[in-house]
Amino acid sequence: MQRDHIATGAALVASGTNFPDLEVKDAQLIFGAVWRELEGQFGRSQMRFPRELILLGGAPGSGKGTNSDFIRKVRSIDALPLVISQLLNTPEAVAIKARGGMVGDREVVRILFRKLLEPEYKNGALLDGFPRTKVQVECLKLLFDEMIALRREFSGTPNEIHFRKPIFQIMVLFVDEAESVARQLKRGRQVVAHNEEVIRSGVGELWEERATDSSQALARNRYRVFKEQTYDALVSLKQIFHFHFINAQAPIPEVQANILRELEYQSSLELDPRTFDRLRKLPLASDIVRHARQDLVRRLDSYELERPETFSGVIEFIDAKMMPIVVRHAISGVANINSEDVLFQDPVALAMLIDVFSERGFHTTVDVTRACVPVRIDLQSGEIFSEEKKVFRFSVRFKSAQVRG
Repeated sequence: MQRDHIATGAALVASGTNFPDLEVKDAQLIFGAVWRELEGQFGRSQMRFPRELILLGGAPGSGKGTNSDFIRKVRSIDALPLVISQLLNTPEAVAIKARGGMVGDREVVRILFRKLLEPEYKNGALLDGFPRTKVQVECLKLLFDEMIALRREFSGTPNEIHFRKPIFQIMVLFVDEAESVARQLKRGRQVVAHNEEVIRSGVGELWEERATDSSQALARNRYRVFKEQTYDALVSLKQIFHFHFINAQAPIPEVQANILRELEYQSSLELDPRTFDRLRKLPLASDIVRHARQDLVRRLDSYELERPETFSGVIEFIDAKMMPIVVRHAISGVANINSEDVLFQDPVALAMLIDVFSERGFHTTVDVTRACVPVRIDLQSGEIFSEEKKVFRFSVRFKSAQVRG
């Protein structure tokens, strides 16, 4: 009996039959049928899915549309977002959505995967509204596994460049129910006002009016569906792919700052493992910077405790000889100062000067120029005696003053 059920399900999937009450819920069957269809049409070497997929989910009104372009810019994704609801515009899908239902998993997976093979998505794609069900989650996992298998299969061949290390990231923009309902109803009022003006003036295009944006009960139900289906589906991927949870109730600049922090470049995530292994011996700038302030404080305190006279001389030199010049160059933000002061014959004094300027918010470099200066001539032999003179060339840089034009 079970065997007959599976056989019937496989036949329905393969034939493309769409009976909502008989829809197959086996991810392996759905994925296998879709994969075989695509591989048969395009060929295995052309199964070139995007290197990076960002799966953007969020409660209704959470700002997915508002922030999708920002996310694409951060990740250098040129292709426009793939909004699943817009992809599913077949007559059958439209009829199902009009009844308040959800389009079947097979149709969603088939249309989406085919779209992802288009060349414009080769470097990356942002998906809005996928996955939404447990079956879609499993199909996504199977896609990742197949991409890894393709990468291994074509390793060392001319096609290797087309099968790079896949990056799947989950991003959830979250707002609570009250905020979601309020935003949906506000959007509904804005759409109605816009359309009334278009009709009155005859200028512009009509916007889609959603029933959920004009009914509090429908708006609440839409939020409930998100929490019970989409949110749970995305969270189930948390242990497999990189997961980012963003509080979207804050103002847009704050939300985008959080997104930027979450999507910062991570070499271990993005580089080929062989490339990363070769580079990992070099320290990250962030690791160095993390302790730089503490190290600076420690050095300054040690100057005061261990070399107070030299430290005092450096401070006096900066205050009397350098700061007046620095102040005069406030508009340009760059001051170049030369000195022959013997104080800086001591390398520690140079280090002190650089650290003091760093503590005060300046960036300072020093270049030492050596020159031989004649001091006397032996009149009998004509020999010229010289001594070395050091010229210390300091460059002090800082944020310049803003001058209004």
